[in-house]
Amino acid sequence: QLKFVESGGGLVQPGGSLRLSCAASGFTLDKYAIGWFRQAPGKEREIISCISGNGGTTTIGTSVKDRFTISRDSAENTAYLQMKNLKPEDTAIYYCAASTYYLCSGSPLSAFGSWGQGTQVTVSS
Repeated sequence: QLKFVESGGGLVQPGGSLRLSCAASGFTLDKYAIGWFRQAPGKEREIISCISGNGGTTTIGTSVKDRFTISRDSAENTAYLQMKNLKPEDTAIYYCAASTYYLCSGSPLSAFGSWGQGTQVTVSS
């Protein structure tokens, strides 16, 4: 059974940094495209970054461009989201999910599943 456990969230001041982890079990991460999503209060869940099975990365959210970096450690079977220069509007629950596609490009949002419980990120002074 595919399963994700997200961790690393917390309370951080504006301008701060966090690194989120997404530990996978039941499957090998690098056989699928893996996406990081977030859902802010009152808003729909949005995809912000994706890493393909071949390691190619795609930053999808324009608001996080140049601030968030997705990566993967195949040995640890874990994906990461490094976030820097955090802003209050980054406050959300962050989730990772696996697509049934190998590549991020062309993978519809409906292809992502096996959601974890998420990790809360709160950016506030």
